Amino acid sequence: MQHKELSEGKWERMSFCEQMGNIGSEVSRTLKWVGKGNYDVARKPFERALELIDLTIKHSTRYSITKEVCRLRECLCEAYLNSNVKDISEINNYLYHFAVAVQLKK
Repeated sequence: MQHKELSEGKWERMSFCEQMGNIGSEVSRTLKWVGKGNYDVARKPFERALELIDLTIKHSTRYSITKEVCRLRECLCEAYLNSNVKDISEINNYLYHFAVAVQLKK
């Protein structure tokens, strides 16, 4: 577990947008390193993204959110395993809007 403090309650207190924005940070790092062809370094942020996705699924109480995040996980895994920079970039762009929404709320 790389995000120990988040798994101990902090994650579930975050809004859905905050959670997705944080997942987006890890996807962005993954994209950076996959784009450079450095899969050894890309693996760590990819694994952290999956960990955050799993925490989101675990603590979700709404079916629509669970369904969306499960689909996100599926798409991210497929894109990463196929080294598909375009698809990872599209996922990153999708998640970017959540981070912007959080910043606009502040």
